[in-house]
Amino acid sequence: LPPAVFPLSCAVQNYSWGKVGLESEVAKLVATSDPLVQIQPDQPYAELWMGAHPRGDAVIRDNRIPQKTLGQWIADNPACLGAKVNDAFQGRLPFLFKVLSVNTALSIQAHPNKELAAKLHAQFPDHYPDDNHKPEMAIALTPFEGLCGFRPVEEIVSFLQTVPELRALIGEVAAEQLERSGSDDPRGVSAALRVCFTRLMKSEKKFFVDQLNVLVKRISQEAAEGKDTSGSNGDLLLRLHSQYPGDIGCFTIYFLNLVRLEPGEAMFLGANEPHAYLQGDCVECMACSDNTVRAGLTPKFIDVLTLCEMLNYTPAPSSSKIFPATQSQLDPSIYLYDPPVPDFAIMRIEIPASIKLYLVSAMDSASILLVIQGMAVGTSTAAASDMTLRRGSVLFISANESISLHLASPDGMLLFRACCLL
Repeated sequence: LPPAVFPLSCAVQNYSWGKVGLESEVAKLVATSDPLVQIQPDQPYAELWMGAHPRGDAVIRDNRIPQKTLGQWIADNPACLGAKVNDAFQGRLPFLFKVLSVNTALSIQAHPNKELAAKLHAQFPDHYPDDNHKPEMAIALTPFEGLCGFRPVEEIVSFLQTVPELRALIGEVAAEQLERSGSDDPRGVSAALRVCFTRLMKSEKKFFVDQLNVLVKRISQEAAEGKDTSGSNGDLLLRLHSQYPGDIGCFTIYFLNLVRLEPGEAMFLGANEPHAYLQGDCVECMACSDNTVRAGLTPKFIDVLTLCEMLNYTPAPSSSKIFPATQSQLDPSIYLYDPPVPDFAIMRIEIPASIKLYLVSAMDSASILLVIQGMAVGTSTAAASDMTLRRGSVLFISANESISLHLASPDGMLLFRACCLL
């Protein structure tokens, strides 16, 4: 039988927002997994793609396997996905697993649900390349920051009262409508929020650039005088403005939650949830799609109308955006992040130093294993030979196959495993 467990060499994306050189977790993982790779000190290393996406199909590092890439191998051996996954996702790996290293903010964006994705793809195939939804989950590797979901209304109202430039863009009528909306009428609140956010995002370019300049000048002066600018979210405003001067996205900080994740904490981004990653390193898993509706903090194609129409205008505190992991009853080393979508789940596997032999157990789904810390020799009846696992190693594990890890590191291991739990 051909090997069904094998190491992968994964595609790196050098997007401009990525961390540079060896400051990037992506670059560090690549450098330790393959000593022959030269890391360019002035090049951004933004994303590592672990999967079978056509624009970054992983290369198989096993010369006994005739197929060159994971995508080709799965196409020829669809049973490796597991019966249920193969059936439900038509012979395709349903997820893309990634590491992200974020230096400057990513665009304000949301991902469509399946129904909207099909419509957008039919109308604008150049901008929306497929008809799938794109829920995603990020788990912090280093302290991580992102904007996610609409803030509680009282926070937005407070900004409307302390940031006159914001109020000018939204207009008195819309601002008062939000101030008057009561918590006893959630639909009224969402409607008022939609009007305010849409007014902001559709304001005239010259007008919002002028207002932004006035605001930035005022906050800069207050900061220089040692005043507290937190009532105007001053630090974040100045940071985003330095990255994207004159961009409407700078104002979205008054509407969206700032979510801070410590390593191991996660956020799940369902359909129509507005978000933008700001800084830090994370592992991310998503459904296999490239559909992104953008509206700021980006030089790319923006589609403000679609974004404002599709968003989920339900206010909620930032603490509610942190997605909990559950520790496995069967194996206390495993913490499971199981989002409310069928396409993917992630396991964080923390093997303590006291364990010298650990079984990565078989499951009825193909999975991808990433080593973040530690070293081991991996053996599997489904592998061609022993595999040396170190920081940055990535393995493809076919459904119903297991791996024994013989730990070689004194302080245990940290692994992430992406899979599909149907």
